[in-house]
Amino acid sequence: MNYEPGSPLPDDATYEQAMTVFAGMRDKLTGLGLGMGDVIQMQVFLVGVPQQDGRLDFDGFQRAYTQFFGTAEQPNTPVRSVLQVAGLARPQWVVEVEVVAVRP
Repeated sequence: MNYEPGSPLPDDATYEQAMTVFAGMRDKLTGLGLGMGDVIQMQVFLVGVPQQDGRLDFDGFQRAYTQFFGTAEQPNTPVRSVLQVAGLARPQWVVEVEVVAVRP
């Protein structure tokens, strides 16, 4: 989800953006003949948000993450690291995820 530069971020910006990132990731993997269960490593970059006094919103990210990983349909939970960063390529982005997937 993209927001206008300079506009306030909604309270659930991290969750919304993470859901968008994961849905896009799923679609890209599907196009490559892979699935979310093929993701073995994840590096997450989160920007601090005003609603968390400038800290990253891990709970918002985790709510989205658990809809795609560690579910009954897709039990894989890749190794991951989560880092807080000062900013991302676009000013209103608060979530960026890099993954490594392998073919079975």
